[in-house]
Amino acid sequence: MWNIPHLEIATVCDNLERSFMGKILAIANQKGGVGKTTTAINLAAAIAKSGRKVLLVDADPQGNATSGSGVSKTINQKTLYHAMVSGESIRELVIPTEIELLWVLPSDKNLAGVEIEFAETTDRGRILKRILDPIRDFFHYIIIDCPPSLGILTVNGLTAADSLLVPIQCEYFALEGVTELFETLARLKRELNPGLAIEGLLLTMYDERTNLSAAVAKDLRDFYGPQVLETVIPRNVTLAEAPSFGKSVLSYDPRSRGALSYIELAKEILNHG
Repeated sequence: MWNIPHLEIATVCDNLERSFMGKILAIANQKGGVGKTTTAINLAAAIAKSGRKVLLVDADPQGNATSGSGVSKTINQKTLYHAMVSGESIRELVIPTEIELLWVLPSDKNLAGVEIEFAETTDRGRILKRILDPIRDFFHYIIIDCPPSLGILTVNGLTAADSLLVPIQCEYFALEGVTELFETLARLKRELNPGLAIEGLLLTMYDERTNLSAAVAKDLRDFYGPQVLETVIPRNVTLAEAPSFGKSVLSYDPRSRGALSYIELAKEILNHG
């Protein structure tokens, strides 16, 4: 893990005009095991390596985006929890990674307490938005890794975001899960974030050796058309190995199929503007 000191946002913002309005991208799916955190880590890394300043916000109490980016979890480390509950300044919380233009707003198990802390709060869905809006012009992209559920943390991520990226594992019930998610999104857009756009549906864990992956991909493209991204993330062993070393796949094995697929995904997202 990288024992790098916290970095003031004032330093992060060198050569980035404050008038620049960064894009906030939430990565979410109510199902677990679809490659959500893997996508958050590696998309953030790929965009940073393209020369953009990126903040990866770990909004999942499991903290896998934090450790998978090489940020050590320490007992006294302040996290997104402190920003949401105690109003701690994000200036004191962002942590640099081994990738020059990538920073992480870390998480740990304490973040699960947000569900209880804000249970009676009327405006509980907009807490993360209030935290991120003042700093969004310091980064080209802010990427939020949401938990695999539709609880208050995911609602906060979707309310703060400009657009949503949905990783979908190429499996039998994929279409059914997306339909349920879109129904929830329709309600959230009406009540909290009418401007939320769909960045795209991302096919993950694609195994070209099986008929199932091809069939699921075809069904999703037939049903959702251009909302399904062109880039497909393959089932690749390096994507599974990289987090255990606290690295993105681009740092762990930059020539692997997994790394190349996330580079292509970054290009596609950047082309969206």
